[in-house]
Amino acid sequence: MSVRRLWASASTLVLAASVALGVAQPASPAAAGGYVALGDSYSSGVGSGSYLSDSGDCHRSTKAYPYLWATQNSPSSFAFVACSGATTGSVASTQLGALSSSTTLVSVTAGGNDVGFADVMEDCVLYSEATCLSSVNAAVSQMHNALPSGLGSLYGSIRSRASQAHVVVLGYPRFYQLSGDCIAGLSETERSAINNASDVLNGVIAQQAANAGFTFSSVVDEFTGHELCSGSPWLNSVTVPVYESYHPKSAGQSGGYLPAFRSAA
Repeated sequence: MSVRRLWASASTLVLAASVALGVAQPASPAAAGGYVALGDSYSSGVGSGSYLSDSGDCHRSTKAYPYLWATQNSPSSFAFVACSGATTGSVASTQLGALSSSTTLVSVTAGGNDVGFADVMEDCVLYSEATCLSSVNAAVSQMHNALPSGLGSLYGSIRSRASQAHVVVLGYPRFYQLSGDCIAGLSETERSAINNASDVLNGVIAQQAANAGFTFSSVVDEFTGHELCSGSPWLNSVTVPVYESYHPKSAGQSGGYLPAFRSAA
């Protein structure tokens, strides 16, 4: 899905084309003020390594897209508060203190932990196909029933604390390239169900972002051809340490999330 394209302006497209050609561009207008990076492990950079020593279990990485964007654009201030394991509720309760009237740009990923995606993947890896599909279906039910209110509440709180900020909500990649290179592991039925659940999750997030007047930026296009079971995956499969499993590698942050964010910032 390419929901992000629906919000792209002509000036953004020109900027993206110029970047692709290697032409130097001035920093975006949002960089003139403060940038705050909120969210879960997909924003903190879990899976990409190079974790900041003071970030503890939040595992904030210098290879995460917020850190990379701030390094390239030099905003007047940068608060990197995204944290591994964050839900919409914990983002609201523990991270929004970084927002202020001087905040002009906000990025956020949230929703995956609300519906238990880590538990879904554990069920799919360790148990039967039937258990996997049941777990996926339960998560999809939460996406439809409980997640919209959690996202709506979070987005409302972000807007109330940073009323003038441009807010970019990023989605999640599909995990698998179907009919790909994997010869073991999950079945194609399981992989397809997980991908479909990711699409539903992105759709719910996009709708709530639109309701809040925020910009949704999909990463599905950027990760296409770099899913698990492709020849060049930007996502970790089951790995050590376990908490890095099913998270973007450094290439997924720099080649997937960073361009998606940059095009919308």
